[in-house]
Amino acid sequence: MSSNSETKIIYLTAGAGGMFCGSCMHDNALSRALSAEGWNIQLVPTYTPIRTDESDFSVDKVLFGGINVYLQQKIPFLRYLPGVFDRFLDSPWLIRKVTSRAMETDGAMLGSLAYSMLLGARGNQRREVRKICRWMNLARPDVLIFSNILIGGCIEEIKQVVDCPVLVTLQGDDVFLDSLKPPYRMQCINRVKEIANKVDGFIVQSHFFKEYMCDYFSLDPLKVHVTPLGLEVADYSSFLDRDENQHDRPSQAIGYMARIAPEKGLHHLVEAFIELKSMPGTEDASLRIAGWLSPENQAYADEQWGRLDACGLQDAYQYEGAIDREAKLEFFRNIDLLSVPTAFQEPKGLYALEAMAAGVPVVLPAHGAFPELLEASGGGVLFEPGNETELAQTLSKLLLDDERRLDLSCTGQQFIHQHRNASVMAASTSEIIKKFLA
Repeated sequence: MSSNSETKIIYLTAGAGGMFCGSCMHDNALSRALSAEGWNIQLVPTYTPIRTDESDFSVDKVLFGGINVYLQQKIPFLRYLPGVFDRFLDSPWLIRKVTSRAMETDGAMLGSLAYSMLLGARGNQRREVRKICRWMNLARPDVLIFSNILIGGCIEEIKQVVDCPVLVTLQGDDVFLDSLKPPYRMQCINRVKEIANKVDGFIVQSHFFKEYMCDYFSLDPLKVHVTPLGLEVADYSSFLDRDENQHDRPSQAIGYMARIAPEKGLHHLVEAFIELKSMPGTEDASLRIAGWLSPENQAYADEQWGRLDACGLQDAYQYEGAIDREAKLEFFRNIDLLSVPTAFQEPKGLYALEAMAAGVPVVLPAHGAFPELLEASGGGVLFEPGNETELAQTLSKLLLDDERRLDLSCTGQQFIHQHRNASVMAASTSEIIKKFLA
């Protein structure tokens, strides 16, 4: 088997336009850490350039350029554009400019586009499939990793050009598929099951998600490998030296840091916060909210702000928008607890790791990857999913119990820094890659 430096890895990651995307940040941190381990790796965006709050490790190129992919779905004659226009539309700077603001997307269009992409060379983006195959033929990877299965419609065609192991990371593909309207949801799921036969191995970040994905896509469990989710902790090292006395005078600030969307459960936290404010000793509690808000979820967000305002809490909450790295670290310095009460079963929960790395205990629903994470880390408390009263009571108890909160803070923080850093994640992923190279 060749050494790491002689092994070329191409990691295809799916950009999310102007949004800070947890999957992009995971792929970026993992690729950087694999490079530090000596692997010759390129992180190549698809659809759009990635946006991450860390230094961007990806190359300045976009495969399956989002503008071309969209136009070739919507306007048939544009599938035959001359090469010069084609290359212009794939320019990273142009894609950044066009996608700098999130755009509303028709549900039917989204479903038909997803299915077409999964069809590979049989879909409307067959020209893009030919382009990526030509690029792979020149790049000659020894290992090819896809960020998700939804961009894997071209796997069969690529494997005809490049004979190398193909791995796919599963990190929330089901959430997107479940959002599709009939008949596209089942069409896409059935097509993924066909594609899965061409994939050499899958990577997931929890044992829960392995079982869930094996059932969802009818996968062979022997093809699914678990590697721990991790993050780059260097920026969080300053939190290790914080004066413990600051925990003795809690500000009673509760944080929410995730996409502003129904599936992330902000409405559950809003209702719990309203209930919390009527409990003894928590009259001064505040709610700080940060996260990306897309146009299609503006009405949902307005509903939450209106609910808080109607209860006279307009001065007790603050929405800080989508925050960058520096603002995120400051956000953690100014909250006592973090809660993202997801309505769906979260496969990753990177925000939970970030909070614990900063010494902030988390309060999370007892489903998805969270029970597994908190059992291992000891950095937070679980509550019954959807039970807003239990969530309010749990938050209240922790805000009023300095000793308990400090214990959760220290335990969770040490666990993340030692066992869920990017180096640990990369070492585990390296072992998986080596199995396929062997």
